[in-house]
Amino acid sequence: MTARAVVVGGGPAGLMAAEALAAAGVAVDLYDAMPSAGRKFLLAGKGGLNLTHSEPLRPFVGRYGAAGERVAMWLDAFGPQALREWAKGLGIATFVGTSGRVFPTDMKAAPLLRAWLHRLRAAGVRLHMRHRWLGWAAAGEGGARALRLASPSGEVVVPADAIVLALGGASWARLGSDGAWVPLLAERGVQVSALRPSNCGFDVARWSGHLRTKFAGAPLKNAALRCGDFAQRGEFVLTETGIEGSLVYAASATLREAIAAHGQAVAEIDLLPERSAEFVRAEVARPRGSRSMSTHLKSRLGLDGVKAALLHELLPRETFADAAALAAAIKALPITLVAARPIDEAISTAGGVRLDELDAHCMLERLPGVFCAGEMLDWEAPTGGYLLTASMASGLVAGRGAAAWLASTSPR
Repeated sequence: MTARAVVVGGGPAGLMAAEALAAAGVAVDLYDAMPSAGRKFLLAGKGGLNLTHSEPLRPFVGRYGAAGERVAMWLDAFGPQALREWAKGLGIATFVGTSGRVFPTDMKAAPLLRAWLHRLRAAGVRLHMRHRWLGWAAAGEGGARALRLASPSGEVVVPADAIVLALGGASWARLGSDGAWVPLLAERGVQVSALRPSNCGFDVARWSGHLRTKFAGAPLKNAALRCGDFAQRGEFVLTETGIEGSLVYAASATLREAIAAHGQAVAEIDLLPERSAEFVRAEVARPRGSRSMSTHLKSRLGLDGVKAALLHELLPRETFADAAALAAAIKALPITLVAARPIDEAISTAGGVRLDELDAHCMLERLPGVFCAGEMLDWEAPTGGYLLTASMASGLVAGRGAAAWLASTSPR
């Protein structure tokens, strides 16, 4: 009899696991709580689907921080170049942008997802939408690995010879990733690190009414951010409550952990990263005659608009009368952040199933035949293609692992 695998979760990790299982000759049923598969994938690609990144593999792996060693094992099976070849096999050509990020030539997620789902269905994968995992079936009901699912017609029990869980984290709950699976694994003794926001914005204690009214939503371009061991150039945006954007997302793990440890994180913003401290100090110290300091900074350093507003917001008035202190602040403007934005606003999540709960094939040591993949695992990465690449790679590893486990445990 053909072995039957159940995949729970229709995002990139789950779809990749289903593809690997089907390729191994396993009958696959995929269940997802949403009306259609890949909804978060589609929304993430709305402004241009960032598939992966073109940087060399060593720095690529370094983007995963403490989880890099485990993620490297996944990338050995399905790395950035393999992902591009996989997309090509679906008829989707890719290109490398000026930032090194890799995109489909048409920048869209929908054509890739349609081609992928078509290929999965052709391979025999059966997709069941609007089916939400409720937990484990009672002992003796449907076998050792039977699941309870809520379906449009009521609760059903689904038996399986192997299971791949790819249930996402807890961001963008409206698209299906709500973290509701955490207690379902905890009741079986699986250790799960608390889910936390990643690639997220942060709040300050308070912005003035002037800053909120005039500059909320304004981009701060060509800046640098330093906090702890993190130092990077880029851009970010002022919000009603704090800051967000690509540079802040890249620093989110450092900022989040500093807040957890100390109740706040103090980041330093370099408003003129292309200028040396000596140059800035000399320009600020030049005689300004009857001109205001604001006019002087605009004339000598091009500091105006949102950057000037941020200086006035964060510095005491007396600093503007001290050229040396003002120049130092322009190169290292301290901004105190007090909280990450709520997890449901985050692009992704940190935390999840602890990696030491899994074997090398992403199988839970405590639950033989049950595999986990994707964002529900305890790793995180910045935006730029790293999230999607590792999610898909872990799905492939879990799918192949489940297929191999089924082959090794099936009666001869």
